[in-house]
Amino acid sequence: MALNLIMLGAPGAGKGTQAERFARAKGIPKISTGDMLRDAVKEGTELGRRAQAIMARGELVSDDVVIDVVRERLTRNDVRAGFILDGFPRTVAQAQALDQLMDGRGRLIVVDIAVPEAELVRRLSSRLVCEDCGTNADASGVFTPTSCIRCGGRLKQRSDDNEAVIRERLRVYRRNTQPLVDYYGRRPTFCKIDGAQTADRVAADLSTAIEALSAEGGVA
Repeated sequence: MALNLIMLGAPGAGKGTQAERFARAKGIPKISTGDMLRDAVKEGTELGRRAQAIMARGELVSDDVVIDVVRERLTRNDVRAGFILDGFPRTVAQAQALDQLMDGRGRLIVVDIAVPEAELVRRLSSRLVCEDCGTNADASGVFTPTSCIRCGGRLKQRSDDNEAVIRERLRVYRRNTQPLVDYYGRRPTFCKIDGAQTADRVAADLSTAIEALSAEGGVA
């Protein structure tokens, strides 16, 4: 049976890292909205041209365009064994559209990686980002990294990684995401993971929870 997973989590919760790690372990693609839009634009598809025109005007890409991009992505052969969605859905309308796209694809597991706000602020304010590939690095330890572990590019702090902006981003995230948590939260294939642990511990808990949800359709 295909393993279909949505990863939810606030900025700094580590959902992207965990999604990529789990995808590698299971041999299924990690799909992010940003990656899909960039690929569509790069490939010059009709959807890519629509998205590029919207972004060039400085506007947010509409639900309809994002849903169409996801619909196209889920027709590719590499998702037959399943996929992990990171950054989609972001709205209840997108979640409802995804439910329709999932018809005949098996169950959809939804994991929310929960981290207290104080820890999110600490993580984000000490985060460095690669100028070349966008990979995140944590500078909160004893040694501050100077180059990207993935591509060797130069690391820098994001301009929006200061406490005031971080707290506003988290407020917006909670406002926008709570309806999604409410939408999925009553399903037997929804669970929360404590993301305030070490990355290895989070990965272990994530794997255990998903295995239970896959086998039983739900956990207590």
